[in-house]
Amino acid sequence: MSGKTTLSAKGQVVIPKDVRDQLGLAPGQVLDVVPMGGGVFLKPQHRKSGRSFEEIMAGIRARIHYDGPTVTIEEMNETIAECWRKAAEGSDR
Repeated sequence: MSGKTTLSAKGQVVIPKDVRDQLGLAPGQVLDVVPMGGGVFLKPQHRKSGRSFEEIMAGIRARIHYDGPTVTIEEMNETIAECWRKAAEGSDR
């Protein structure tokens, strides 16, 4: 995948259509411009899904089935800390 383009008087560059299509670039897509090795590297920024936090969490809950009791953040933090301590001791449980 490569192509040629010309820098306009306004400093604009058109990315060839076949390259845009292959990369899934759309109008309005933000690109990071990174000077690299005597040239320029254009890197697409991650796109947001457009979904709300609640929609994303509902999707996660639909995939993960947990029937146990509600767990507090403090309990989660304690469990994580315990796992780290055990890992540091070289224990696997």
